[in-house]
Amino acid sequence: MPNGHRVPPPDARSPSRKAPDLVTQLPPERRNGSAPVPSPSDPSGADRGTAPGPTPAPRTRRELREMEQRQAAEAAEREAAIEARRAAAEEAERVAEAEWRAAQEARRVEAQAPRRPQVPPPQSARAAATGPMGLPGQHPVQSPAREQAGHWDDEGVHGHEAYDDVYDDARYAVDDTLAAASAAPARGRAGGSPEEWPPTGGRGLVTEADPHDLDPFADIDDDATRPSRADRRAAAAWEFEEHEREPNRRRRGAWGCLIALIVLGALVAGAAFFLQGPITSLMERFQPPEDYTGAGTGEVVFMINEGDGGETIAGNLEEQDIVASSEAFIEEVTSRSEQPIFYPGAYRMANQMSASDALDALLDPENKLENTFVIQEGLWARDALANASAATGIPIEELEAAASDPQALGLPAEATSVEGFLFPATYTFGPDVTADEVVQTLVDRSFQSLDEAGVAPEDRWETVIIASLIEREAGSEADAYKVSRVIRNRLDENQFPTRLLQFDSTVHYGTGDDTLVTTTDAERADASNPYNTYVHPGLPPGPIGNPGDVAIDAAQHPEDGPWLYFVTVNLETGETVFSATFEEHEAAVEQFLRYLDENG
Repeated sequence: MPNGHRVPPPDARSPSRKAPDLVTQLPPERRNGSAPVPSPSDPSGADRGTAPGPTPAPRTRRELREMEQRQAAEAAEREAAIEARRAAAEEAERVAEAEWRAAQEARRVEAQAPRRPQVPPPQSARAAATGPMGLPGQHPVQSPAREQAGHWDDEGVHGHEAYDDVYDDARYAVDDTLAAASAAPARGRAGGSPEEWPPTGGRGLVTEADPHDLDPFADIDDDATRPSRADRRAAAAWEFEEHEREPNRRRRGAWGCLIALIVLGALVAGAAFFLQGPITSLMERFQPPEDYTGAGTGEVVFMINEGDGGETIAGNLEEQDIVASSEAFIEEVTSRSEQPIFYPGAYRMANQMSASDALDALLDPENKLENTFVIQEGLWARDALANASAATGIPIEELEAAASDPQALGLPAEATSVEGFLFPATYTFGPDVTADEVVQTLVDRSFQSLDEAGVAPEDRWETVIIASLIEREAGSEADAYKVSRVIRNRLDENQFPTRLLQFDSTVHYGTGDDTLVTTTDAERADASNPYNTYVHPGLPPGPIGNPGDVAIDAAQHPEDGPWLYFVTVNLETGETVFSATFEEHEAAVEQFLRYLDENG
């Protein structure tokens, strides 16, 4: 508002002014008490002796509400009446259509029935008021003279042909009557009252009763109401068609059952497909773990390393196929009344033993091999020396001191440790063996394998480095030769300009932790780690483990292929995906990440 002032409301401006009276809010014609309001029982005002006029306007709000309620009720009644009439008309039309279709069916049946000679019906039947078909206007035209003479042919000859002509005339009359009846409105047709259909004035072919349920000729007791030939044909046709429809119904029922069975089978198959995984997991949960039976066959040396627990021992037993599953061995250990105690060392075992027999063999002192130990493929040198110490009883410090001078042991000049030259195998020593003898024996065994593989002494260093990478990265013997090709392709500047191997296993060796599978962003960016092949191109400065015969052979004979990437997507099975492009490799990495998410 101007000047910022706010105009108060009327009541606020005139506090002394009263609120307007209720009467002043009514229409002009209702003010001042004019036009008296009739009582609810006499809305028209008839009781007052006056002619009913326009409905008086209400004086008060209550009268206004009552008037609105009455008007709404009247409108609802009118709508209901209109809807009832509409429904009655639709039902009458539906009945008329059904009658017309029944008449058409009767005509079709009559037209298809073979014509046979007929004996003229009695005079009373032909002269009946309702006609041969029971409907008005269905009488054959015949002269009285011919009827008295007994002649039914126009040529004065007795026979059945003339009677057939007369019968045809009657049938045509029937058709005309039925056509007129079907074209007439649903109400007020000939032969009945205006409110009923079919008419009750005669016995017609078209009736509301189902011919299968009622006998159309049950009430015939005189010639006047005897059915015509068309009536009898129609009744016989209905019975015949009923028998004809039964096989079709049976055939439709059989097809319906077959379709239902097919749909049911499809539903069962779909449910089995989608529920196969959950059902399998549930069954495996309640089924006992896989296990062999018996004491096994052959002879295997199994090594328990210092610090190995029950789960580690169980996993190593499964890996060497001594037991069928680690779960079966763990279940056997937990089922014993006394907790088993395992001692480091080498044990004489067999292939494919039951979990119970394998546990008994590890607990039997007779199976423990004195001064015998095993070095697995890819094992780091520190762990190999620890196994030798546990089996021979030689302190680990003495073994490490014996391995501290690589050149004195015959290793290449580039070697700064014995890493890569402690060959994986089973070793047994006498009780008086020394630390120097143990270390030299392991190195000499490595030289023997390299010589047998055809590796020249000047090539030993590079071959052992590549073989150690293959041993740590390949998941199977077949993959070893593909990994060797990836290494060669990445070291080629023409195929991979950066020459970065980007192996997590080398990063792990530089950090001294081989318990992990993946690396962090910080570890991959750490340039202070000389074994970090994510930042340092080419081969690492030395071997990252002790390779076996297969890895040495793969280092010399890589498989042909364009691969530049690979990733192990299943750590349990060792499945590895090799890719030639970075896009393919990214898809494989996503597969590996999903595996980690699903398996913790």
